[in-house]
Order: sequence, then structure tokens, then C-alpha cells
Amino acid sequence: MMVEKIKISTDTITLGQLLKLANVIETGGMAKWFLQNYEVYVNGERENRRGRKLKPEDVVEIKGHGTFIVIT
Repeated sequence: MMVEKIKISTDTITLGQLLKLANVIETGGMAKWFLQNYEVYVNGERENRRGRKLKPEDVVEIKGHGTFIVIT
């Protein structure tokens, strides 16, 4: 499974924004639906809040889509 680095220019980013930046979803409005239908883990813990704040070094794993690491 691939590991992709997602570069951010702010201190934090929401999980919904990361999903869009990583091209996992097409629009921000899809985030809630996506999180209800797919297993998403942030730093090894199941997460379903699209507003979850992510900071550099956080690791997001999505079954069937890959692993994403937040970097600055």
C-alpha cells in the first residue's frame, strides 16, 4: 500500500480537507458520507469526524486507499 505525504501550509488541517487534498473525495460535502462508509484511522484510532484537526506528523490510514502523512 502506498504512503503519500500531504503538505499543509497552516498549523492544522481538518480530516475532511485532507481527504479532498489527497484526492480521496471530490468535494468537501462528500467527507461525512465517506467517513460513515469507509474505515479511516488517525494515528491508529478509528475516526469518523470530518472536523478532526490534523497536525504535522499525523498519520491517516484508509482501508483500500492508502496511508497519508501530514507534513509542513
